[in-house]
Amino acid sequence: MWTSLPFFLFPAVLLLCGCKCASASLCPEICWCFSSTIKCNNVTERSAQTIGDKGKRLVLYHLTLRTISSHSFENLRRVQRIEIAQSITLENIETLAFNNLLNLSEISIQNTRSLTHIDRGSFNNLPKLRYLSISNTGITFFPDMMSINSLESDFILDICDNLYLPEIPPNAFIGITREYVTMNLYNNGIREIRDHAFNGTKIDKLVLKNNRNLRVIHSEAFRGATGPGVLDVSATAIGKLPSQGLESVLVLLAQSAHSLKRLPPLQGLWSLREAYLTYNSHCCALLSWNTHRDFPINPPWKFVLITYLPLNDDLLITDEDFGDVNFHYPELDLCQTRPSLLCTPEADAFNPCEDIAGFSFLRVAIWFISILAITGNLTVLLVFFSSRTKLMVPRFLMCHLAFADLCIGIYLLMIAIVDLRTCGHYSQHAIEWQTGPGCSAAGFLSVFGGELSVYTLSTITLERWHTINNALQVERRLCLTQAASIMAAGWLVCLGMGALPLVGVSSYNKVSMCLPMDIETPLAQAFIIVVLLFNVSAFLIVCVCYVLIYLAVRNPEFPRRSTDTKIAKRMAVLIFTDFLCMAPISFFAISAAFKIPLITVTNSKILLVLFFPINSCANPFLYAIFTKAFRKDAYQLMSAMGCFKKKASVYHMKACCSENVIKSNSGSNRKGNRKKLRWVAFPQRNTKEEGDQT
Repeated sequence: MWTSLPFFLFPAVLLLCGCKCASASLCPEICWCFSSTIKCNNVTERSAQTIGDKGKRLVLYHLTLRTISSHSFENLRRVQRIEIAQSITLENIETLAFNNLLNLSEISIQNTRSLTHIDRGSFNNLPKLRYLSISNTGITFFPDMMSINSLESDFILDICDNLYLPEIPPNAFIGITREYVTMNLYNNGIREIRDHAFNGTKIDKLVLKNNRNLRVIHSEAFRGATGPGVLDVSATAIGKLPSQGLESVLVLLAQSAHSLKRLPPLQGLWSLREAYLTYNSHCCALLSWNTHRDFPINPPWKFVLITYLPLNDDLLITDEDFGDVNFHYPELDLCQTRPSLLCTPEADAFNPCEDIAGFSFLRVAIWFISILAITGNLTVLLVFFSSRTKLMVPRFLMCHLAFADLCIGIYLLMIAIVDLRTCGHYSQHAIEWQTGPGCSAAGFLSVFGGELSVYTLSTITLERWHTINNALQVERRLCLTQAASIMAAGWLVCLGMGALPLVGVSSYNKVSMCLPMDIETPLAQAFIIVVLLFNVSAFLIVCVCYVLIYLAVRNPEFPRRSTDTKIAKRMAVLIFTDFLCMAPISFFAISAAFKIPLITVTNSKILLVLFFPINSCANPFLYAIFTKAFRKDAYQLMSAMGCFKKKASVYHMKACCSENVIKSNSGSNRKGNRKKLRWVAFPQRNTKEEGDQT
């Protein structure tokens, strides 16, 4: 029996030894590992057998501990680097966990997603520490570094990929070192940086890129700090940079920072040498400011002050006395030349470095045209809505035309106001305007109003042609219900055209005039081409209909009369205004839509200001104000207000006489009917008002 006992004990001993060896393989030789803690200090270090470089690096992968307790790493003499990584159980690092490590230069804590808390004072008295990395953890509070007290220069701090880190509190970096620090704080969950966050530090480089939730850097975040020399806020949601504390920034990186629509006061960036930004208009502002910026008396860079003193002739030394010695010092060139500024992206064809109007005469013209369009169309709407005359189809269509042209006038007025407010410094406000709701609203008004005006003009012309062709068949004329259905369809089409750029088909924020000039995608290109073809088709319809109207009202049985000449001249004016409005813009726009631009954005503003709103200014006069029926309604409105009562009574008597004449001639022959065609041609066919529409 006893002889068989070793056979049973031997496997058990092997199993026990194997477990012990496996456990020991997870614990470094210079440490003592326990079930709930680890101890690495000068005592455990002396007891270890490690020699050479192996003892300088302490690697702790896959720790099964929940807590690194106080004094876990203390008084180590040979260790220069501590790495803690790939732990799924580590949750807390206690106070003085890394204490009095006089030769330690690097600490790396990475890929410990369960680590949620690092107690205050966890890093204490680390005079040779030059690299600290806390990355890919679950910490919810910014780690305390006030007692590190490193004496090393060029300290590097990496706090990255901590998605639950919400903010950088005040005085977060005091006590790291008195020398310059490179701070890599990218790809965290940081949402804001508090006032005095960098107080007491010298920042060489601050990298905040890819903090996609970072929206606010408080105005005094850099108060009490020196630097940074390089600031990177790329791919963040920052809306504005602090107005103070950026005087030492030499390089600014803000690429893919689409929320940064306005730069801080440029006077606070007087050290800037390089800028890599998101919007080219910001570069326009910086380059314009750079040409006349004043440099401070005490700049952050080092320079030599040279004082020239009067010399006696006896002290003069010639160049030959020094032989071939070169006395050129490139460092002193800064005192003689203005430092250049490199900025990208540069201005492009759609956003040149200029104000909205571009030209001084356009700045004056846009005010005149917008006020004329708004005043004329508001007058038409006011008179029509206050008139007691029965609403007929022509008047109904005129109201729609006046409203459409009023939208164009409001659009021009919005552009004029923004141009006046940003004159001379538009580049600083360009993105804020072009990407804001104001530009989108202005662009919508321009497209909706322009297309509705074109649609209504075509409808009015078709209605007149249809009325003349069916002058003797009253039942075939267009009724108000049919006209309302036609205009409802037009409103839907024009609203759709105006709304498409708001939902991503083309865009209103491409240019300062807020017009849909984006043709980068095939869908956007197709949209622009469809809109232009719609305008060209409408113009052709107007031309053809007016020619047919003229042929219908001209009497071939008699010699040419003055009435025919008057009608022809009036048609020529209508067609000519339509041609001036549509032809130049359509020609250049179609070429640009096919990516063969024949005109620059700067020169296109002349077309947009002087030609685009021609119809909006001319229509209320040609179709309403210059007609006798409108003047009659206007005098009636003013007589109700106590003005021009005699004029109103005269027009009332003329209207009654015209009505009596029409009734007396209702049974006349076809010749009389042909004569009546001339009365209905321009611009209404209301039987009560036919005698007034010349």
